[in-house]
Amino acid sequence: MSEPILIAKNEHEYALLPRLANRHGLIAGATGTGKTVTLQTLAEGFSRIGVPVFMADVKGDLSGVCKPAVPPKKTVMARVEQLGLTDFKPAACPVVFWDVFGEQGHPVRATISEMGPLLIARLLQLNDIQTGVLAITFKVADENGLLLLDLKDLRAMLKYVADNSKEIGAKYGNVSTASIGAIQRGLLRLDEQGGEKFFGEPALDLMDLIQTDGNGKGIINILAADKLLQSPQLYATFLLWLLAELFERLPEVGDPDKPKLVFFFDEAHLLFTDAPKSLVQKIEQMVRLIRSKGIGVYFVTQNPRDVPDTVLGQLGNRVQHALRAFTPRDKKAVRAAAETFRENPDLDVASAIMELAVGEALVSFLDEKGTPGIVQRAWVVPPAGQIGPITPDERKAVMASSIVAGHYEQMIDRESAYEILTGAAVANASAAPAPDRNAEAKLDEFKKKQAKAPEKEAAPAKAPARRSDSLLVSFFKSTFRSIGTGLGHVITRGLFGSIFGGTKRKK
Repeated sequence: MSEPILIAKNEHEYALLPRLANRHGLIAGATGTGKTVTLQTLAEGFSRIGVPVFMADVKGDLSGVCKPAVPPKKTVMARVEQLGLTDFKPAACPVVFWDVFGEQGHPVRATISEMGPLLIARLLQLNDIQTGVLAITFKVADENGLLLLDLKDLRAMLKYVADNSKEIGAKYGNVSTASIGAIQRGLLRLDEQGGEKFFGEPALDLMDLIQTDGNGKGIINILAADKLLQSPQLYATFLLWLLAELFERLPEVGDPDKPKLVFFFDEAHLLFTDAPKSLVQKIEQMVRLIRSKGIGVYFVTQNPRDVPDTVLGQLGNRVQHALRAFTPRDKKAVRAAAETFRENPDLDVASAIMELAVGEALVSFLDEKGTPGIVQRAWVVPPAGQIGPITPDERKAVMASSIVAGHYEQMIDRESAYEILTGAAVANASAAPAPDRNAEAKLDEFKKKQAKAPEKEAAPAKAPARRSDSLLVSFFKSTFRSIGTGLGHVITRGLFGSIFGGTKRKK
């Protein structure tokens, strides 16, 4: 049984039980009240007991977790002395840095096919009609085994759907040129925000996030998000995709002794801002079910009201820092935050929330029976790692020695929908997979049937018809090729439209 993680202290200690850490949590409070330090304290505690962590560093302050707090800051030691922490020792945690842009960490990518139509629609802020057209585009690509790996693949697929809208619309529903144009414009905006660096291969292998070091400490995965946050839709959709992939891929384990992974979702309000009701319902469903996969999700935001009640009700472990109330609306938000805690007859929670000092918080953790504890006012214990960022040279040294160094740095552009649909694929014998003899036999059989077809005998094929036949043959080639690479003929998609069960890393 893993030891409880000490989080806060006054005359009593308040600890998070690892066995119930997958019941999720919330860290809330106004800017400058201590949320980042609390986040670091929690992450270090999980790492010490062998639980990997994923968190986004939105301000660039969390990188210091990879260095011990030596020499300790006076403020830290003052807090240690104040709380009587006799066993406090500065210590570092193992860290892997990630960055969508590949500048402050190892590149992290996803493919268009993996992310799926629902999350891509959310990313592009499409309306219901445009989302439907995008879903049709994915359906046509999936059924024909056309890989959508990067933005140019999706653009090529949209063009094909537009060019064949009459035939495709007769099968799946109306495909309007206006909707195709809106999606293409959305892709252009996404490209300008750095989307071309995020979509592609090698895609992130989620198992690289669930690692421990040689001493049994959980790896803390830190996503550099200060630049990514300038594109809030990309930031929120990327983190939601990670959660969805973990949900689809990991097996059920019930309530383990400790979580397999703890996921901190900073700036959580971005996940729900302007989100359609259908998406919020799916997020609620995922949060409710993902704990059975051994994943703990902790939302970090300024105000609990940023999180819908249906999700907030599932967050059993809570740390509430100070809130400021300057307007009637602010005061209403404070009262609402106070009401989310289990009542303490000896504490005026609404007043306390506005009185809390920096580093002080209201805490409530689940007890052995899974019941929320009575809210208490206490000081968050200081982290053992450095508070504040490390230098760029120190970051480079950590990246060079990480367990994934060199794997994600070189982007791969293999044959996919763009190359097949445009006829611009360039064969690379050294990198091409071994030919699938069964697929070739099936393709030859298909060609023979095409040659014997009555309409072929009736009249010589015209140029446009030859192009159509060539495209159809390419579809079959792509289908058999994708079967050989493990993607399959008809893709099965999960809760958020991402590929069910995830995909394996391309060797």
